[in-house]
Amino acid sequence: MKDFTSTHHTVRHHSPPETTRPAYSGWVRSSSFLSSILSGMLLGYLADFWLDTSPWLVVVGVIVGSYSGFLNVWRYLKEMENDDRRR
Repeated sequence: MKDFTSTHHTVRHHSPPETTRPAYSGWVRSSSFLSSILSGMLLGYLADFWLDTSPWLVVVGVIVGSYSGFLNVWRYLKEMENDDRRR
């Protein structure tokens, strides 16, 4: 019987190639934007459930999550702009 616990496998994580890096970065930023909205909505929903203030904290959570997502995208765009100016 083969012992599967003694085998060692090396997992290699490769960075995306130069040609796909902008698209990859775009997907990462857009998923970050979406996840910040969804997490704000979820936290608002849980707070509404706990405090029985439905639907007001969900609305606040979506607004705060959207602001956070836009702020992250804004920072990323400014970072890209600064990198282009340095070249």
